[in-house]
Amino acid sequence: MEIILMSIQDDVLKLFREEIPGYLDENWKEIPLELDSELFDVPGDDLHSALTRYEKEFKVDLSCVNWKPYYPWHNLPLFTRWFKAKWEEVEGTRLPLTVRMFAESAEAGKWLFEIWPDEQKDET
Repeated sequence: MEIILMSIQDDVLKLFREEIPGYLDENWKEIPLELDSELFDVPGDDLHSALTRYEKEFKVDLSCVNWKPYYPWHNLPLFTRWFKAKWEEVEGTRLPLTVRMFAESAEAGKWLFEIWPDEQKDET
């Protein structure tokens, strides 16, 4: 009888692979997500499903996550996006959001990266 031990990182990667389709390369071949895969271009519904399942299975509260650094353009007021901001400049400030970040947070039992300050969390 062979015992296979899976790490939390393996479990998180498996969850994300089940919820989010991989990327297509230049030959239209699907490349599965890896720990260092960037999640920025993932379809919103797929990411939402993965995050909901992640919170439930790994008991990591994501309500404290400050998503603005990972999606700066989407968090600007509409007027600012239309008339004031330049997409390239705003997106140049974007922090990467990877599967590894979720794996490391699952191992720690809490989100380890950008979080809302308590006073700002109440305002959103």
